[in-house]
Amino acid sequence: MSLIAYLIALLVVGLVLGALARLALPGRDPMTIPQTIAVGVAGSFIGGLISWALFGRESGGLFISFVCSFLIVYAVRKSRGGSLTDPGGRPRLRR
Repeated sequence: MSLIAYLIALLVVGLVLGALARLALPGRDPMTIPQTIAVGVAGSFIGGLISWALFGRESGGLFISFVCSFLIVYAVRKSRGGSLTDPGGRPRLRR
C-alpha cells in the first residue's frame, strides 16, 4: 500500500471512529470534522497500543479503539465544563 493510500485510509477510519464516539454521547458536540478525525485517530492509536499490550500482535482492536475514542470525547466535554449528557461550553446567542 502506498503512503497516500495509507494516509487516506487512516483519515477515513479516524473519521468513522470519531463520529461513532460522538454519536455514542447524547447532545450536540461543537467539534469540527478535523477535530473528529483527530479524536478517531488518537483513539485508534491508543486502542491499538492497549490491544497490542494485552493480547499480542494478532488481535484486532477496533472495539478498544472505539472505547478510547469515546473516552477522549468525554474528556473533551469535561474540559469544556460539560457532563455525560451535556456538551458544555458557552451557549451561543442567536441574532
